[in-house]
Amino acid sequence: MLRGRLSSVTPIQGKAPNPMVRAVVGWQANRISDPVARLHFLRRTVGDLSTWNPVSAAGRSHLRSHPGRLVAALGAMLLLPAGAITGSGFLWNRHPIVNGTVGTAEASSASSVWAVEQNKDFETYSNGLRIERRYETGNEARTYDVYPRGFEDSGRAETRTMPAGIVFHTTESPQAEFKEDQTRRIRLIGAALLDYVRNERAYHYLVDRFGRVWRIVRETDSANHAGYSVWADAEWTYISLNRAFLGISVEALTQPGTDRSEATPAQLTALRALTEMLRAKYRIPVTNCATHAQVSVNPDNMQAGYHYDWAANFPYAGIGLPNNYSLPTPSLWLFGFTYDTSLVRVTGEQFWKGLALGEEQLRQNATAHGMSVPQYREALFKRYRKVLSTFKAKTEKSKENIG
Repeated sequence: MLRGRLSSVTPIQGKAPNPMVRAVVGWQANRISDPVARLHFLRRTVGDLSTWNPVSAAGRSHLRSHPGRLVAALGAMLLLPAGAITGSGFLWNRHPIVNGTVGTAEASSASSVWAVEQNKDFETYSNGLRIERRYETGNEARTYDVYPRGFEDSGRAETRTMPAGIVFHTTESPQAEFKEDQTRRIRLIGAALLDYVRNERAYHYLVDRFGRVWRIVRETDSANHAGYSVWADAEWTYISLNRAFLGISVEALTQPGTDRSEATPAQLTALRALTEMLRAKYRIPVTNCATHAQVSVNPDNMQAGYHYDWAANFPYAGIGLPNNYSLPTPSLWLFGFTYDTSLVRVTGEQFWKGLALGEEQLRQNATAHGMSVPQYREALFKRYRKVLSTFKAKTEKSKENIG
């Protein structure tokens, strides 16, 4: 009954529907996974040019002030025939579409891993992980703001000190051929690399070519690994992942145009154990495990993919994670970033998918807000600049206080 009424609503361009219809249409649209079907539904109900937001504060306050109507609306929804609305999709700052399903922060739980032995030289863990501590150093204590997704410039940031995710890197350093007769040279190069990354406070962890895991910056501190960067999960937006995420780098050199991982088998084994330990320790969701190429941005030209490491061939499956290349790139649909065609040339098909989905997500959101894509993108640019300006000011103030 309710479904038939909604399908017959005549769109009124430039005029928002009443709060009751707003809430129900938004609820239904958010459950349609197919983007084409969703747009058809919106055109039948509120039209392409509507500027209202079905989950706006006004809509929520209206339903709170009319509890009887809320009960009636929910009751009517329950009368919809099973299968009338299929799947779940992203619209109006809800969950992103990932292979036709909703991406959530808790897509997979981490296994239980605990410390077995700890001393000044190394640590060992129940999953076989061993962490070398001879190059361990400190840096600025971790503290960062997270932002409610879709309301990043609302002033409702939440300050945290625990890491929320992991960024995977490659060192892009010189390499010797991985052969037995090159062992001495590999070790010399590795030692020089460890000295360099320690001095630069470049990562939290480095996995050398023999699969040894070296802690560089303590987990309690930030590391200089991600620069300007953007990521988001089902609820929160993160910028400047130096502070919010842990940085793990694999000693490797990217080889564009190949379809194989740059890591050695020993590195993959160690990377899996290290990722498992960190996820268990900090309850890091799988959706917050991403590569540097996926999170890197350049605020000067508003383009994503400023750094290319792991732009292709990251062994997600090999280290026990889902393929996060399939996630819509958050910087595109959250803040309107674009990307240079050179990024496409050096990446594989898997990475293109995230860019394509990010663009599609932005187009859907522009339609939902009754704006053209250029207009909507400019609005997102302004949102990002405001958030970044606030972040920079707070960071500078923090440094002054420390000094």
